[in-house]
Amino acid sequence: MLQSPVEFFRNMPEKICPECGECIEDQAESYLLECDRCLSKRYE
Repeated sequence: MLQSPVEFFRNMPEKICPECGECIEDQAESYLLECDRCLSKRYE
C-alpha cells in the first residue's frame, strides 16, 4: 500500500550537521548539508 506524501515527509528523520551534530532547520528549497554556523566558519 502506498503511503501518503504528507505521512512520508512527516516521518523523515531530522537533518543533522555532520560538522557539529546540530539539528538543521531546513527550508523547503534548501539542499544544504551543514548548519549556518558551520557554513559561516568555512567562509570567514
